[in-house]
Amino acid sequence: MKIADARVLLTGASGGIGQAAASALVAAGASVMLAGRSPARLATQARALVRDSAAAVKPQVEWYAADLTRTASIGGLAEVASQWRCNVLVNNAGVPGFGRLGALSATETAQVLHLNLLAPMLLAQALLPHLGAQPEARIVFVGSVLGRLGLPGFSVYSASKFGLRGFAESLRRELADTSVGVQYLGPRSTRTALNSDAVVHYNEATGTSMDDAPVAARGLLALLESGAPERFLGFPEKLAVRLNGLVPAWLDGAFAKHRACLPPLAAPAALSPDSRPDPGPQGDSHSLSQRAS
Repeated sequence: MKIADARVLLTGASGGIGQAAASALVAAGASVMLAGRSPARLATQARALVRDSAAAVKPQVEWYAADLTRTASIGGLAEVASQWRCNVLVNNAGVPGFGRLGALSATETAQVLHLNLLAPMLLAQALLPHLGAQPEARIVFVGSVLGRLGLPGFSVYSASKFGLRGFAESLRRELADTSVGVQYLGPRSTRTALNSDAVVHYNEATGTSMDDAPVAARGLLALLESGAPERFLGFPEKLAVRLNGLVPAWLDGAFAKHRACLPPLAAPAALSPDSRPDPGPQGDSHSLSQRAS
């Protein structure tokens, strides 16, 4: 798919990877509908994308505020995106989940599984009738290298991303004779507010590299343009993903240092403040008039 032909619904648009992806998509000529929880942040972001564009014709940037932790919000978002003639869904919204399993509360576990796995599934399902009627359409799931490589301390997070990758793979095969392509992007650890200080310390202690958000954004554009089913980012992560897929038990002994660097069980890891769902507005809100901003 040519990026200039893409009309992209981007969830988690105000997060680290989301902001970088929105900027990269707009710069490449795509039309973008930003989706997130905060109307104020989305409106400011949309205005900035239009204002800062170097294109001769100002880009089409819209926004819609919806809290994806509320299942009832998903239908409204899908309806507005369909009316806007979306042909690409990028499921990017998500929350972290780091720490020993015993340190994670039931609420945190449920939140990670809902926002990282269930919400993207339901949004894809809700948009599928519209996308299937387009000459060419895409559903992209922004997952993680940890959707194919389980690390100590990320059991719940990996469960959500393994599930997301499995859903993408199955849905891709289900829709193989339609106009809808399904893709999975697996960035490695990325420098965003999503990662707590504990995660940053863990990465430093284990020698785990971290990318800046624009690296993931460029990976997203390359994935869309290539049409490839999957794209994993970073080395040696890409090699580890391949080995883990072929002979997963071979890598079991490679993570002793990672286990040793986990926070102690007595100090539960919590979701970062920026990633916690806020009460938000009483209803969803949107704007379809940013082109002239």
